[in-house]
Amino acid sequence: MTERNHTSALISSPSSSSLPSATRRQWLAGTAASALALASGNLLAQTGSGTGTGTGQRVLRVGHQKGWLSILKNRGTLEKRLTPLGVSVRWVEFNAGPVQLEALNVGSIDFGDVGEAPPIFAQAAGAPLVYAGATVARPGLEAVIVPKGSAIRSVADLKGKRIAYNKGSNVHYFLVKLLEKHGLKYGDVQSVFLAPADARAAFEKGSVDAWVIWDPFLAAAQKSLDARLLVDAKGVVNNRTYYFTSRDFASRNADVLRIAIEEIAAIDTWASKNKGAAATELSQILGLDPAVTELYLSRAEYGTKVVDASILAEQQKIADTFFELKLIPKKLNLLHAAPVDLVAGR
Repeated sequence: MTERNHTSALISSPSSSSLPSATRRQWLAGTAASALALASGNLLAQTGSGTGTGTGQRVLRVGHQKGWLSILKNRGTLEKRLTPLGVSVRWVEFNAGPVQLEALNVGSIDFGDVGEAPPIFAQAAGAPLVYAGATVARPGLEAVIVPKGSAIRSVADLKGKRIAYNKGSNVHYFLVKLLEKHGLKYGDVQSVFLAPADARAAFEKGSVDAWVIWDPFLAAAQKSLDARLLVDAKGVVNNRTYYFTSRDFASRNADVLRIAIEEIAAIDTWASKNKGAAATELSQILGLDPAVTELYLSRAEYGTKVVDASILAEQQKIADTFFELKLIPKKLNLLHAAPVDLVAGR
């Protein structure tokens, strides 16, 4: 259950849209660079060479955003499973998926969680990323919302309307496929590219007609802005979260990665049977009203598994779509983007 930024900050922070575009881009780039430098420095200080402790002990360096992996971190069960194997765990928190992937690219982390779109951009840029695991499909966790009193009642009514969403994100792909399913072209709507905090502000002010967004931002908008859910992603796209690693780490530590996925799956199983407790714990982690996380988790699907060819085929479709939209510079072949040892169970 992850997405890309510190959720409570994006839901409640003042918008940065008052900054000039160039200044905002520079600020975002600087923030990402600073976060990566800090995270990389901390990890290298903790692990010596970045691959071990200097004593021959293996280390799993986990990058995570506030969310599902935070529950695993708080429980300490991953450490309990890995200690008998001589493996220690190091955790570092990031504020966005792309920054995590850049940390993987420069060799500062070994494992992390991210939405379905950022890996496509990382792979297009040559990152040595492979998919170690994926959640079950969760199409109910992203949707198109409109103001309560909006005259928009169907997908067809979106034609010509201003729609806010995060460019190159999971909801970008969802919107393209949603329009396609209903006989509309991508160019039939006016895309307004905004990150969640700015999109929420624009939605609240009435500057856009609709907003395509994921949970828990979706639940927060429904609870605090009285937004109306027009349509979710069911029957359109699957919407998964992915757990990633590097090809090199996977080739040497398949046993460690299998245990990590098993422990994440155990958290999923617990949450599916204890949704109230999970919502309370997640609300504390994210700094959100429990009513928001309760709504979020009430429509979630639970389960995590290693990535197989069918799941890679889903990512391939996203990559192909983004190439057609000229969001990535080259076509990708993702057929070999899963660690063979994990898929084979060896």
